[in-house]
Amino acid sequence: MNPRLKLRVRHSGLVDLSFFHDPPDGNLFIAEAKWHVPFPIRRVYFINNLANRAAVRGKHAHRKLQQAIFCINGAFTLHLDDGRTRQRLLLNDPSRGVLLGPMLWHTMSGFSYDCVILVLASARFSERDYIRDYGEFQRLSRSAKSGTRSTRRAAR
Repeated sequence: MNPRLKLRVRHSGLVDLSFFHDPPDGNLFIAEAKWHVPFPIRRVYFINNLANRAAVRGKHAHRKLQQAIFCINGAFTLHLDDGRTRQRLLLNDPSRGVLLGPMLWHTMSGFSYDCVILVLASARFSERDYIRDYGEFQRLSRSAKSGTRSTRRAAR
């Protein structure tokens, strides 16, 4: 991901993790709730085995849930849509993720064969929180008050 990247969509931000390179013992990446990630972490999950290059994941928004998404191996394209603005990002740096706030439609595609995606979420799974119909998302986002863009950056 471009280090000078600016997010244009509302309800999003960048998340920079603390990173320590310790040759020959590898790399250490640290994410702490309320420091690197601006919400309490209630659920963690990861996605792998994305061998199908035509796979498309996501295709939804959340009513209240906040997430931080990282590509911890490989690369993929994250498509964001806040109802007014759309933006496409290449995620390929494990130390930099994207904050997905409520009411932000997100889709993932273009997975490399070795892609692994890590997601930190602010709440446990609830189907009621999902908006899976894009038309409904558009209606809700038009009726919602304008949101704020929050960006959190941690010192490296």
